[in-house]
Amino acid sequence: MATALFIKRADLVKNTALSGNVDTDKFIQFIKLAQEIHVQNYLGTDLYDKISSDIVAGSLSGDYLELVNEYIQPMLIHFAMAEYLPFAAYTISNGGVYKHSSENSTQPLKQEIDSLIAKERDYAEYYTNRFIEHMSFNAGSKFPEYFSNNNEDVYPDKDALFQGWVL
Repeated sequence: MATALFIKRADLVKNTALSGNVDTDKFIQFIKLAQEIHVQNYLGTDLYDKISSDIVAGSLSGDYLELVNEYIQPMLIHFAMAEYLPFAAYTISNGGVYKHSSENSTQPLKQEIDSLIAKERDYAEYYTNRFIEHMSFNAGSKFPEYFSNNNEDVYPDKDALFQGWVL
């Protein structure tokens, strides 16, 4: 089955600090990674597969289209950025691993990059919580695939993101 990405390049550029002149091949794999790791975790296998197959077939519509546009895409945009940021300055090629820098710029500190990643995760968490809340009211009537997972399927995570230990 072909991999259907739930967002487009323009969505990432328009809704994050990502510059429009960044080559798509630098970050496209991080969209797929974020979608498979984070988004599928909250949708579950059956709903994820339903949306994927509808996108590939060009038949995504109705409640599913609204779910993707209003809840899943915003969540995925920020998960993808959080995955991309640690690798943004690097290129891996035949000659090895390279870190790029511009002549008239300075390299940010690791703490600054970590802060950007944390901010993107905060945004992703906000949109994830909106998704979970929406699904708690609408999943049974509008999205039966949310509850139809079985055996080795990924069951939807219905809890907010892990925030660390509280003692």
